[in-house]
Amino acid sequence: MSTVTYAVADSVTLLRRNLKNQLRYPTTVISIIGIPVLFLLLFVYVFGNVLGEGVTPVAGAGTDYINYVLPGLIIMTAATGSLGTAVSTSVDMTEGIIARFKTMAIFRPSILIARVISSVLQTLASMAVVFLVALLMGFNPQATATGWLGVLALLTAAAFALTWLGVAFGLAAKTLDAASNAPFPLILLPFVGSGIVPTDTMPTGLRYFAEYQPFTPMIETLRGLLMNTDIGNSGYIAAAWCTAISLLGYAWAMKHFNKDRTH
Repeated sequence: MSTVTYAVADSVTLLRRNLKNQLRYPTTVISIIGIPVLFLLLFVYVFGNVLGEGVTPVAGAGTDYINYVLPGLIIMTAATGSLGTAVSTSVDMTEGIIARFKTMAIFRPSILIARVISSVLQTLASMAVVFLVALLMGFNPQATATGWLGVLALLTAAAFALTWLGVAFGLAAKTLDAASNAPFPLILLPFVGSGIVPTDTMPTGLRYFAEYQPFTPMIETLRGLLMNTDIGNSGYIAAAWCTAISLLGYAWAMKHFNKDRTH
């Protein structure tokens, strides 16, 4: 077989292994889904009436708050997925499984390729569940067929970028606790953006940070695609942030990939 064939075969084998591990330990998947769903229930049913009154004049008359808040929580789901990726990668790294794989006659990049693909699939599945819960709660998307393709492309890019960052966290962390704690700022970052309330309602300094942090253009693009409204240049900015985060995560992950954490 050719080198490409070996690479694909090794990647598929390790991908199957990772997917089976995810099914065997569903706690991580439940956590990835549970955190955004919990916040969705909290913000819609507990704070929705109050926050909705502030959102409507800024975001547009007739805006239901669930339609406004869901995009931020979907992006949060991608960030939550990076936590699961960091933990699973750290377990493999600290317990020596990755070190053992390195001694085998396999295509070495397939170790990380399989991890990234399995985590992206897990995150996208989690997003789909959050979407389903939101629909049951009254979410009313207005997206066209093209818009839904854009939604899928954006969420895949965001999941891919944050997954690489999660892999890097897991490889760099010396302990499992460190790996599980490192991604938490990413989970909270959508709150300090346009995920919960419009940035126009924030104090000047906080508004400046909220408007220029990476998750805000992703949230604004997703919101525009779902509700079939103008997204301006936020789509290009979101794509640039996804690319930059992917490259950062990849470079950081590769830096630590050859380190032995078994000692």
